[in-house]
Amino acid sequence: MIKLRVLDILKQKNKTKYWLYKQLGMSYQNFNKMVNNETKSIKYENIEIMCNLFECTPNDLFEITDE
Repeated sequence: MIKLRVLDILKQKNKTKYWLYKQLGMSYQNFNKMVNNETKSIKYENIEIMCNLFECTPNDLFEITDE
């Protein structure tokens, strides 16, 4: 399973979920599903924005788990 590591990265960068939510401009329902790994897809645009905000690559945003 591929998981989005946004909550870990937010903690490392001392940023809040609310801060990221405002940066992405998504509906809160979709945003919450995304950060809690309950979504089936993520737009490339949102991946790019998160990479720019966190100064990272897509590889840093995702991890593969055995779950």
